[in-house]
Amino acid sequence: MKRIAVLVSGGGTNLQALIDAKAAGKIPAGEFAAVVSSSPDAYALQRAEKAGIPTYVINRRDYGSNQELTVALTALLREQKIDLIVLAGFMYILTRELVDAYPNAIINVHPALIPSFCGEGCYGLHVHEKALAYGVKVSGATVHFVSEECDGGPIILQKAVNVEEGDTPEVLQRRIMEQAEWIILPKAVDLFCRDKLTVEGRRVHILS
Repeated sequence: MKRIAVLVSGGGTNLQALIDAKAAGKIPAGEFAAVVSSSPDAYALQRAEKAGIPTYVINRRDYGSNQELTVALTALLREQKIDLIVLAGFMYILTRELVDAYPNAIINVHPALIPSFCGEGCYGLHVHEKALAYGVKVSGATVHFVSEECDGGPIILQKAVNVEEGDTPEVLQRRIMEQAEWIILPKAVDLFCRDKLTVEGRRVHILS
């Protein structure tokens, strides 16, 4: 049974999707051992507590830099014997200390089809604002392994979602969450926990 830590900063909608998937038997080889928030006020902590998942706060305000935060976070995750880390709306860029400690064992979900609308500054509603401004007809979500390059790690799964006439960033964000993120994130976690993912360079192979 793989021990999973979910990193959050806000409302925790992706965390809830994972909790629901686990409850539905869709992640049989994984257990949620920790939810770690960068803010003590994140509603995601309440979701975790309701589900009986241990919670921890690594408050960004307590650290002088993202590197200091990353070092503290890495120590906590090692202490909890975590096998897989899931970034579910975590709002800070983590430095190489965590990537070095957990190679190809950190998963992030990005609300666009990488390599479109990704990289520094592309998070939250900004992603959807850029997609609508560009005029794309299709957007979606990507689950990928985390590397030192922001949004640059090997892609595990992607799912496309149509952009509709009259969409606002908020409407598009919700549709992508419901039709893509909440589907492919639990699926990727399940594949990892069942040892169905192998990485060769930038390519991820899904084993049958």
